[in-house]
Amino acid sequence: MKPLRYIIVLATLACTSASGAESGGSKDPAPLFRSNDVLEVTISAPIKQIMRDRPDSEDTQGTLTYEDPEAGETTLDIGIRTRGRFRRQKDICPFAPLRLNFRKTKGTLFAKSNKLKLVTHCRSGSNIYTQIILKEYLAYRILNNLTEASFKVRLLRVTYVDNSNGKVFDTNYAFLIEHRDQLAKRIGREVSSAENTTVSALDGAETNISSVFQYLVGNTDFSPIKGVPGERCCHNYVLLKSGEDKMLSVPYDFDVTGIVDAPYAVPNPRFHLRNVKQRLYRGRCDNNEHLESTLQLFRDRRQAIYDLLETVPDLSGTNSKKARRYINEFYDTINSPKHVDRYIVGKCLR
Repeated sequence: MKPLRYIIVLATLACTSASGAESGGSKDPAPLFRSNDVLEVTISAPIKQIMRDRPDSEDTQGTLTYEDPEAGETTLDIGIRTRGRFRRQKDICPFAPLRLNFRKTKGTLFAKSNKLKLVTHCRSGSNIYTQIILKEYLAYRILNNLTEASFKVRLLRVTYVDNSNGKVFDTNYAFLIEHRDQLAKRIGREVSSAENTTVSALDGAETNISSVFQYLVGNTDFSPIKGVPGERCCHNYVLLKSGEDKMLSVPYDFDVTGIVDAPYAVPNPRFHLRNVKQRLYRGRCDNNEHLESTLQLFRDRRQAIYDLLETVPDLSGTNSKKARRYINEFYDTINSPKHVDRYIVGKCLR
């Protein structure tokens, strides 16, 4: 394969962010996701029973309480169930991820946010798992910095009260993820019900941004074109359509990435990687025409990405330094034409 030579070009987010994310006009996110301030909430429900039974098809009733700046203490009725596949397993995460179904949110901070995924701390009594939450939250924020075609997130400090006895079950960080319908509406799209798609059907520029982002955070557990048979596309991506425009495939779920480095994370054996921190580029060769401008976008956003490390509350100094080193390694690669040829162009999928 002939080396691909790179010329440093001036690029801005406006010209490198794909037209697909802009075609319908970007709108403000729902109220909950307009701030990055930590939101203190109390979730009251039969938490022990939920974690024992792990319901994933029927809601258990509970409440969520938060302090509204204008209305004061506000309590909302919610339905709660566990969710996910890997982290829902008891031996992996004694405290499972949750899905919250809100009732009557009009006029509150949670207006237009009726169904949301809550990413939880997996295991209690260990700061390691608190740090995992904060690092996965950081990954979402990095992608937000690169493109509007990304899921907004809101960091919470949650007190879980078991309403069967009124006792506090746990208190820890968690974060809510923008619903796929909210994301689609915000960027002028609709969620596709297709089970799979093709690389050529996707917006090449946006796909390339997400591919390079996955390389930055050290993720190999994804596919922007295929998912589980019988389910909506795609594996850790959501597929969005808009008329005759190219589709967008937007990534989520970053807990098994190198930047998070969770104790339970192991690479797919078919990739023959030492551990999840070893990067492997899984972008598509068809999109290499966008690679030059994509890499320049990442260069332009480098300081903003580093600045995010300072905005994550209670991210330990050790984990902040490790994340910075990991990001540095990414930039060492993309700033070397030889390394770009070897580790990105030379590894792209045909």
